[in-house]
Amino acid sequence: MRFGICTLDEFSLRGKTVLCRVDMNQPVDHENGTLKSTARIEACAPTLAEISNAGAKLVVLAHQGSDIEYKNFYTTRPHADVLSGLLGKPVTFVEDVCGPTAREAIRNMKEGDIILLDNVRFCSEEQTLFEMKLRLSHEEQAKTQVVTKLAPLADLYVCDAFAAAHRDQPTLCGFEQVLPSAMGRLFEKEYCVISELMEAPQRPCTFVLGGAKISDAFLMLETVLAGGAADRVLTGGLVGNILLLAKGETIGQASVDFIYKSNYEEYIDKARVLYEKYADKIVLPHDLAYVENGQRKECKIGAVPLAIGAVDIGSETAKEYVDYIFASKTVFVNGPMGIFEEAPTELGTKLVFEALGDTDAYTVVGGGDSVTAAKKYEVNKKISYICTGGGALIRFLTGEELPVVKALRHAAKTFGAR
Repeated sequence: MRFGICTLDEFSLRGKTVLCRVDMNQPVDHENGTLKSTARIEACAPTLAEISNAGAKLVVLAHQGSDIEYKNFYTTRPHADVLSGLLGKPVTFVEDVCGPTAREAIRNMKEGDIILLDNVRFCSEEQTLFEMKLRLSHEEQAKTQVVTKLAPLADLYVCDAFAAAHRDQPTLCGFEQVLPSAMGRLFEKEYCVISELMEAPQRPCTFVLGGAKISDAFLMLETVLAGGAADRVLTGGLVGNILLLAKGETIGQASVDFIYKSNYEEYIDKARVLYEKYADKIVLPHDLAYVENGQRKECKIGAVPLAIGAVDIGSETAKEYVDYIFASKTVFVNGPMGIFEEAPTELGTKLVFEALGDTDAYTVVGGGDSVTAAKKYEVNKKISYICTGGGALIRFLTGEELPVVKALRHAAKTFGAR
């Protein structure tokens, strides 16, 4: 047992039916039905291999996108094909989550078999809006359809989804109320590495925050600044745009419209307060990039054409950020600097991640987009530690007990090991 949570070492798996919740959420190419990255699938594969090779009947649960992140809301069918290749054995995809087809498939499993159920967020109980609006307790989550239908068929629940540990949803926190439970190897590794790192980071400690997950970014921004964990915070992406807007800078009307359309206007006031309080530690872009007629163009802050939005930090800002990274002893990165998937808008992210690969600092990268960027720029093997979690990493760093951690600790006290 570690951190009050059971590990796989404490359970006999042969012949047992194991429900294993993983996070394999990846960017999706809808045109050809494939995944743009397989990093998170590769990360959880060792846990799945260990469980299956031990003779268990392995039922894998995962989400892909959400009702909020709708562009990636998709079936988990492609994930089964990737897993089959990684594990070297068939992974049967079941086009159901907890209905009759799924339950029958589980009942017919043999030792060593692996099935992957469809996207759990196809169930309304698993959707983010459901979570945010109803805020079910863990005891209430145990009474949802997905738990009451699947738990009676299982002997053990394993959570290897550290990347989703900040979520409070039935497949993450409900099964621990009714089944013996353990954390998987990836969960265990990420929990241990981040715990040890945060006890005494070497300084200067620099945080690089970007991307479009605003609630996560501003939670981390406020926490690391107030707690003194960060000596400086470099900003980009939508995070940087909101801070610039809060400061009264011009970022292009298209960017402003996007912020309001996405209901992010509440963060403008939060950004203003944070910047006024920590202006000496928050580093804002001083030039930006936009795209006009398919071409990248750069300008100083305040000169972005009104009808066009800023979609990347400028090259001068990117070079300044690189200098900060090389001057640091510890660097945390969560989120890209711009739309790195497209050539005209990838420069900021590319330079920052290449610096991560070259610096002697201890580097930690967290979040799906950041993991994808690290692999794209071929620095993933040079980074000290890559955490599959973004939101979970952020909340963990605040000292908050993550919902899944709380649920797993409950299971350890209630059921122990078997």
